[in-house]
Amino acid sequence: MRQLYYPYRAWCDRVTKKIKPIFLVFSNGVFYLYQYEFTDPQNYNSLSLVKQKNYILSPEITLADIQAIVENTPICSEAEVAFPQADSMKRIVNLMEMLSERDMTKQDITNRYIFRERQTNYYTTAGHYLGFIEKGERRSDGFVYFSLSGAGHRVMKMPYRERQIAIATAILRHRAFNETLKIHLRCGEMPSRNMIVQIMQNCGVYNVGSPETFKRRASTIRGWVEWILGLIEGE
Repeated sequence: MRQLYYPYRAWCDRVTKKIKPIFLVFSNGVFYLYQYEFTDPQNYNSLSLVKQKNYILSPEITLADIQAIVENTPICSEAEVAFPQADSMKRIVNLMEMLSERDMTKQDITNRYIFRERQTNYYTTAGHYLGFIEKGERRSDGFVYFSLSGAGHRVMKMPYRERQIAIATAILRHRAFNETLKIHLRCGEMPSRNMIVQIMQNCGVYNVGSPETFKRRASTIRGWVEWILGLIEGE
C-alpha cells in the first residue's frame, strides 16, 4: 500500500489527469498487474482493487499438453515424506524462485511471507515432497538452511512453458493427484472432497490417519490440480 500511496499523492499534485495506481508482481514467468484506486485520496487506508490481469510472454500450454502428462507420466511409489498441506502451488513456486537466488533459514522464509513457522514447515515440506527443496545440516553459524535440490535448480533454469510442464509432471507422478485430475478431465468438474479423500485412502498416502487430516490434505490436492488446469488459461 505504501508503494502505491506516496507516488499516487505526489503525482496527483503535479498533473490534472486521473492517476491510476498499478501494482506489478512478476513471478514464475507471469506478470500480475493489479489496478487500484484510493476512494479517498486523503485516506491512506481507502485502497480498493479495480481489476486484475495476468500476462505471459511464452508459448501457451494446451489441454492436450495436460492430458499427455496425465496419461504418460509414470506413477512413483510414495516415499516416507509427509503428505503436503500447502494449498497454494504459486507460493511453492515463488519459494523455489527465492531459493534459486540463495539458501534460506526457516526464519528467513517465515519473515519473508509473514508466515507462522508452522506454515513455513508446510511449504518447505511440500517442496521436498515434489523433490525440489532440501533441508540441509546445521551450519557453522548455528542455522539450518533450505536450498533447491538438483532437480529444483534444473527446473528453475527452464523457460516458462517447460518449467510449468516439469512442475506439473512432478505433481502428477503421485497417484492421488493423477487420479483426481483424470476424474476432473473425464467428468468436467472437480471431484468432491469426499471423493478426493477416498482416492487418497485407496492410494495409501503416507502418514495421514484421522478423517480431519484427510480433509485438510484433500484441499491441497484440489489446489494443485486447479493450478495445473489454470496453466491452460495462462493462470
